[in-house]
Amino acid sequence: MRKFITFEGVDGSGKSTQAKLLADYLSRSGNKVFLTREPGEGRLGELIRTEILDRKDISIDPYAELCLFCADRAQHVRELILPKLRDGYTVICDRYYDSTLAYQGSGREIDPDLVHRMATASSLGVEPDITFFLSIPVPQALLRLEGRQKEKNRMDEESSEFHRRVDEGYRHLIGKKIPRIKVIEATVSPGEIHMEIRGFFGEL
Repeated sequence: MRKFITFEGVDGSGKSTQAKLLADYLSRSGNKVFLTREPGEGRLGELIRTEILDRKDISIDPYAELCLFCADRAQHVRELILPKLRDGYTVICDRYYDSTLAYQGSGREIDPDLVHRMATASSLGVEPDITFFLSIPVPQALLRLEGRQKEKNRMDEESSEFHRRVDEGYRHLIGKKIPRIKVIEATVSPGEIHMEIRGFFGEL
């Protein structure tokens, strides 16, 4: 059983839905599962999420944004992820440091070497066992965002060019052939996507 599983993709790819579906499936199969997300878990995380995603009355410098995301991750790992892994849970995280590489490194166009150092350092050495990247054309993902009933956050409202750069950042990572990253076609139905993801876990 994979112990630390992350989900990645552009906004609108359906990763949050798939993270929950997998958590439910693994729980029903008798596993102890902890579903979490970045940013926004834990007391500090909730405050950081509000500042960088929900508040729209302040303009955050890209470097400040990078620092806040990394601060959230370091606290998240120390306060929640590591303790759950040590207690024998399978941890499923909606976004992890690959998001920082794609959003701040490519989307915000910050020096990629600096972003990589900060993003990986903030993980405190905790690496995912498997990462599911939900692949979807950016225009289709943006159409999904337009159809959301809930209020959009700051990232959702970025330009299509920003989201295109983010997608390019993810494609750059995929091009490195990192074994843990599994590319999942996300233009099909949620049920089909879930069944493909389940296939990586065999019979439980």
